[in-house]
Amino acid sequence: MSERILVVDDESAVRDTIRTYLEAAGFEILTAADGPTAVIEFERSQPCMVILDWMLPGMDGLAVAHRLRQSSNVPIIMLTARVEEGDRIEGLEAGADDYVVKPFSARELEARVRAVLRRAAGDTEQEATVEVGQLFADVGTREARLNGESVELTAMEFDLLVYLMRHAGRVFTRLELLEALRGSTHECFERAIDSHIKRLRRKIEPDPKEPTYIQTVFGVGYRFSKDGHKR
Repeated sequence: MSERILVVDDESAVRDTIRTYLEAAGFEILTAADGPTAVIEFERSQPCMVILDWMLPGMDGLAVAHRLRQSSNVPIIMLTARVEEGDRIEGLEAGADDYVVKPFSARELEARVRAVLRRAAGDTEQEATVEVGQLFADVGTREARLNGESVELTAMEFDLLVYLMRHAGRVFTRLELLEALRGSTHECFERAIDSHIKRLRRKIEPDPKEPTYIQTVFGVGYRFSKDGHKR
């Protein structure tokens, strides 16, 4: 069965271009032209990914992303003409897993789609589970637990958490984390990692303002505590 993707954009030409290209690549494509319709279609069809334009009538892309994140961790690729770093960070903090700037090539978009879906599917070549302190991650089921309680994470958040846990104690720069998780830094920017770290801390840290698991190494980047205690 084909993987189902919901494409949300108010420009029919953009929707048609994406539909044509991704259907030829083997995906099943559903579309919506505005925010409210996108939410309804998502709840009806339960796609495996959403390609979401920022500027939408009725409810903008950020509001749609926030709504979807209330009940789902489905991968979201934000599609927009906004190029400022602050806009990109705002999109990531709304729950997007990746960000593609208009105008874009259909081939580039397909590559991003496949990369995000691979992350969501998980990496089975390494150890199946990782545990540090009270945090536990099962790579096969894509499940994270803190103190025995399930923690809902997006695909990017889960991969970032597992990568840091697997290398607990090691300090990574933002660039190193981007390269490890995305395989490349093409059209990416290092500060995107800060947004993902911020969201991840909200979900796993007792006090996100005084993190004990994911620690900031000022002037360098981040490291995951080997035992879950502040150093």
